[in-house]
Amino acid sequence: LARAGSYIEYVYSLKGNDYMLGYNINFVNMDSILTVGAPVDLHWWMRFPSQELHIKKERETGSIYYMTGADKDDNMTPTKEKDSTDEAALKWVALKQQFFTSALINNNDVFTGTHLVQENYGMNENIKTSYDSKYVKYNRVKLTLPAPGEKKSYSLKYYFGPNHYGTMSDYDIGLEKMIPMGWSVFSYINKLLVAPVFSLFKNTGMSFGWVILILTLIIKILLLPIGWMTYKSSAKMKVLKPEIDAITEKYGKDGDQVKKQQETMALYRRAGVSPFSGCLPLVFQMFVLIALFAFFPAAIELRQKGFWWSDDLSTYDSIKDFSFNVPGYGDHVSLFAILMFASTLAFTFYQQKMFPNQQAGMPGMKFMMYFMPFIFLSFMNSYSAGLSWYYFVANVINILQNLLLRKLISDTKLRAEVDAAMKKPAKAKSGWAQRLEQAAKERQKQIKR
Repeated sequence: LARAGSYIEYVYSLKGNDYMLGYNINFVNMDSILTVGAPVDLHWWMRFPSQELHIKKERETGSIYYMTGADKDDNMTPTKEKDSTDEAALKWVALKQQFFTSALINNNDVFTGTHLVQENYGMNENIKTSYDSKYVKYNRVKLTLPAPGEKKSYSLKYYFGPNHYGTMSDYDIGLEKMIPMGWSVFSYINKLLVAPVFSLFKNTGMSFGWVILILTLIIKILLLPIGWMTYKSSAKMKVLKPEIDAITEKYGKDGDQVKKQQETMALYRRAGVSPFSGCLPLVFQMFVLIALFAFFPAAIELRQKGFWWSDDLSTYDSIKDFSFNVPGYGDHVSLFAILMFASTLAFTFYQQKMFPNQQAGMPGMKFMMYFMPFIFLSFMNSYSAGLSWYYFVANVINILQNLLLRKLISDTKLRAEVDAAMKKPAKAKSGWAQRLEQAAKERQKQIKR
C-alpha cells in the first residue's frame, strides 16, 4: 500500500503556437508500490464525435496509426474492427480522424508493448447502438512503458492538432505519414507542389476555389512544353488526312486490316509523327488527378471551405438530394461533378473534331475517350467538389490552349515539314515498332485460323 506522501504527478506543459503538449509522469515516494524492473501500463481511450458534414467519410478515414522503433509506419484498416496485441516497440501511437489527430509520443524511449482496439459505429447493420448517429469510432489503447528506472518518471508528449502536412512534418517524427499523399511518384506531386501552394495561400483570405484555379494554372504552365509538342504532332497527323484517306480507300472495309494498320503506322513513321501523341497530355493529367484524388478529401485547407454553391470543397456538393439511391451514381446531384463531366465531353469532342486521324489504327480508342467521362461522373458525384472543380478548370484551359495553338501553328508550314521528313531516308524500325508489328501479324494468323 502507498504510504503518506505517495502520489503520481502529471505535469503538462504548453508552448505558445504549438500543437505539442508536454506530458511528464512522475512517481513520488512510490518505491513501496512500484516493483523493481516491472513495466507500467498506460491506458488511453477515446470516443470520436462526428465533426464533419458526412459521417460516412469520417468512418472511412479515421483509424489507429503507429510508428515502430524501426521507423516503419502502419495503421489499422479504417473500415474494420480489430483487437490487436503486439510486443513490437513503438515510438508513438495516434488516433487519427479525417482532419485532426491525437498522438501520444514517447520522448526518450519506446513503448514496449501495445494492445489496440478499434470499434466502428454505424458500419455494422446487425449491431445498432445509441452512438451510431453522433460518433465515428471508439478506440482503446494500452501502452506498456518500460520500468521507470531511478528517476521514477516518464517523459511523453501529446500532439493535438490538424492533419496538415507542413505542420506535422516540422516535428520530424513521421506524423505526416498519416496524411494520404498518394502512392509512390504521385506523392511527390502533392508534397512538392500542391501542399506548398495551399500553404502559401492559406492565410491570405482568398477562397480556396480560386487557389485551386491558380494551382491548375501552375500545373498547365509546367506542362506547356509537352502540350506544344503534342499539339504540333497531332496537327501533323491532321495534314496527313489525304494519305490516310488513300490508305483507307485502298483496303476498304473488307481488306486486310492488319496490313492497313501497318501501312498507316509506316506513314506516320516517315512523317515523323506519333499516333499516341494525343495521349501524352492525358497521361500527365491522369498522374496529377490520381495524386489529387488521394489528397483533396484529406486536405484540411479545404475543410468546410465554401466556394459558390459548395459548403465544403473537401467533400461533394449537392444541388439536389434524392430519397433513394441511384446505383452507380448516388442519392444526390453534384453540380461540380456535372461541370467536370460536361467539360470532359466537350474537350473530347473538340479533340476528335480537330484531329480525326489521331486514333487511326486504334479502333477502340474513340469509344474509350467518350466512355471515360461517364466513369468519372460516377466516382466524382460523391467525391471532393474541389477535385471536380480542378478537373473542370483543367478542361477549359485545355480547350483554350488548343485554340491558341491553332492560331499560332500554320498548316501550310506543317505540311512542308511533313513533306521534308518523308523525303529523308527511312529510319530503321525501333524495337518497340518491330514488336508491335509482330504482334499484329500474330493476331492476323489467329484470325485466319
